[in-house]
Amino acid sequence: MSNFSNAVNLICKHAGYNEKAYADPSTGAEPYSFGYGTQFYPDGSPVKREQCCSKEKALEYLFYELNIIDDLLSKLNLGLPQSTQEALLSFIYSIGWESFLYSTIIDSLEEDNFYAAAEEISRWVFDEEHHVIGGLIERRNDEIQLFLEDVDAILPPSTEILLAAFREYSAAEHEVIAIRKLERKISPYILSVFANDFKVGSTGWLRYPLKDFDDIFNS
Repeated sequence: MSNFSNAVNLICKHAGYNEKAYADPSTGAEPYSFGYGTQFYPDGSPVKREQCCSKEKALEYLFYELNIIDDLLSKLNLGLPQSTQEALLSFIYSIGWESFLYSTIIDSLEEDNFYAAAEEISRWVFDEEHHVIGGLIERRNDEIQLFLEDVDAILPPSTEILLAAFREYSAAEHEVIAIRKLERKISPYILSVFANDFKVGSTGWLRYPLKDFDDIFNS
C-alpha cells in the first residue's frame, strides 16, 4: 500500500469522519456516505442508510480508493512530483474521476502549465445550485498549495475571491448588498489597514484628510 500521507491528511481534515452513513445533501437519499466520504465498499456494493464503520475501516476504505485513483493517474504518464500527485488525489477524491477527466487539468499538465491547472482546480468550489461553499474554498486552497509545492508556479489569482469580485464589480444592487454585509463582519482595525494599503482615500472616496474635517464643517 502506497504512502499518501499528505492526501490523507487533506481529506481527513476537510471531509471529516462520520461513523454513520449520511444521505447526499442534494437528494436527501442515495448515494449514502460514511467514514471519510466512502460511498462504495471495495466489492463495489453501495453504502446504505444506517450502516456504520469504524475509523480504522474508514481509513482502510480511503486508502483503497486512493490507490485506485493513483493507478489511474499513473497511467496518464504525466510525470508529476509527489506533492502534485497527492494534491490531485485529494481533489479527484472530492470531485470524482470522470469530472476530472472532463476538466482542462490534464491538458494543462501535459503542457507543464501548472498555473493553468491550479487555476482550474480553484474553480471547483460550487454546489449543484452554483453557490460557493466556504469549506470547498478552504480545501481547494490547501490542495493548490500542495499542488504547487514542488513546481515553479505561483498561486493563481482566481483563487482569491475579493480580487475576482473587484474585477467583476458593476455596482449592481446584489453586489452592493454583499459588500456591505461583508464590511459589517470585518474588524474595523483590519478594515482600516486594508483601506490604507489599498489607498482608498486617494481614489476619490475620501477627498479630504481627517485633519481638514473641522475646517470643512466650520466653513
